Amino acid sequence: MKRLLLLRHAKSAWPDGVEDHDRPLSDRGRRDAPRMGACIAAAGLRPDFALVSSARRTQETWALVAPALGGTCPSLVVPSIYEAEPATILAAIQGAPEESETLLVIGHNPGFEALAALLARQGDPDAFARMKTKYPTAGLAVIECNSLRWADVTPGAGRLEAFVTPKTLP
Repeated sequence: MKRLLLLRHAKSAWPDGVEDHDRPLSDRGRRDAPRMGACIAAAGLRPDFALVSSARRTQETWALVAPALGGTCPSLVVPSIYEAEPATILAAIQGAPEESETLLVIGHNPGFEALAALLARQGDPDAFARMKTKYPTAGLAVIECNSLRWADVTPGAGRLEAFVTPKTLP
């Protein structure tokens, strides 16, 4: 079984004159990203591969999450998942390296919220309730996929195991 970690980028800033794709993280985002990385590591969810949107805020999130994971994790910048629809994000996931057992994807809403709901139609009721209320910046959905290959991950093929946000961390 494959494990999918959908991490929305950490909180970004809105500087004047900066295009959306180039927005950096805010101070809060720079604090939250390593905390989420430490949470992933502490929960034993360490990814063995990461797909990251090309946006500056996702790249900065990954740069702060990766060291907190302990060890190295190969990654790939995937421009197509920048503010993408769920089907586009799913296509990127389906193309992930098959040797990867735990895949981290760092991207954006509303695509992540919709994709998580599409993939995981069962799971932890409290996690579902929190995720449906809001998928905030640095929110993390942990989905166990009933597939042996990423190429076989399809809608409804997963179970929501957890939904963690910076506000739920100690």
